[in-house]
Amino acid sequence: MASPKYLCDAIVTGAGIQGCFTAYHLAQRGKRVLLLEQFLLPHSRGSSHGQSRIIRRAYCEDFYTHMMEECYQIWARLEQEAGTQLHRETGLLLLGLKEHPEFRAFQATLSKHGVAHQHLPSEELKQRFPNIRLSGGESGLLDKSGGVLYADKALRALQDAVRQLGGMVHDGEKVMEITPGLPVTVKTTSRSYQAKSLVITAGPWTNRLLAPLGIQLPLQTLRINVCYWREKVPGSYGVAQAFPCFLGLGLDQAPHHIYGLPAGEYPGMMKVCYHHGNNADPEERDCPSALSDSQDIQILGRFVRDHLPDLEPTPAITERCMYTNTPDEHFILDRHPKYDNIVIGAGFSGHGFKLSPVVGKILCELSMKSTPSYDLTPFRINRFPGLGNTQR
Repeated sequence: MASPKYLCDAIVTGAGIQGCFTAYHLAQRGKRVLLLEQFLLPHSRGSSHGQSRIIRRAYCEDFYTHMMEECYQIWARLEQEAGTQLHRETGLLLLGLKEHPEFRAFQATLSKHGVAHQHLPSEELKQRFPNIRLSGGESGLLDKSGGVLYADKALRALQDAVRQLGGMVHDGEKVMEITPGLPVTVKTTSRSYQAKSLVITAGPWTNRLLAPLGIQLPLQTLRINVCYWREKVPGSYGVAQAFPCFLGLGLDQAPHHIYGLPAGEYPGMMKVCYHHGNNADPEERDCPSALSDSQDIQILGRFVRDHLPDLEPTPAITERCMYTNTPDEHFILDRHPKYDNIVIGAGFSGHGFKLSPVVGKILCELSMKSTPSYDLTPFRINRFPGLGNTQR
């Protein structure tokens, strides 16, 4: 790779979960692929690090539930190829008032797609999960296929698979310049590369790479507090007690969802987080917290105190993560409006990890100029005013 004239089939910038799956699909198709990462691997600067993520079929939108069918298949295949467990089924419990619009939409989508689920009226919910305290007649909706993905293990498995399939993974190389054309040239802090196509999966750094290419996407980068709460009695909310992942819908008038995963990452602690954060530059993620950061933790503390009484109401550990969101919270999966061999994947944060097997497949297809396997209407750039029509 020392020569700048070496020609790849595809370069993927950003080795988070979306970039890794994109490189994986390209390598599986026999393409010469280079996966570039600005930080030394593994790292915790982006959105894909950490030990766990929720996987679920439960969505309000049909298209995500539809995509999740293949996602489960690819996750299982990767797990088999890697020879290590990447997924644990716990169930996913949706908590909310049964008349809440989102609660009803989740139930309708699960029913429409034939996903095994169970409605738990308030009394049955109390009996099934006595260590959840209800305050206003909430019901439960249990997506039985929900569970936990082992995030760090998945990243390592994918990076290993890319190498085994003949792809290249170069970390510690920050992209400094992208020169469009056929081929496209990518200059890093170490050297220059050329490729027939480029896929940008750079998370909160996406717009920095796109600015010289004449486009800025409506992306909001947020700093998220990832909080772990100590069990008063170890095991109270653990897997042994068959405690599920959960997602709270409109509980306590919180403007955003609150979600949790059963104890596992840190012994005797449960992960409970607020599905929102505060504006932050990704380069300043670890700067001193703003007042709004502490307000998010206060919201979580009240929720834990009122609904999870067997947890200490003050977080024992708080870590940081970055979200990159679009205004409608749907992904961007599209080609650059001007350069059709530059593909963009962005806006995944908060719910993209579980969908990455299919996202990577779609970005691979776009880079190869193949017909996408899914309808990309919800994910086109031109859904945002003023960003023009994208070339096909």
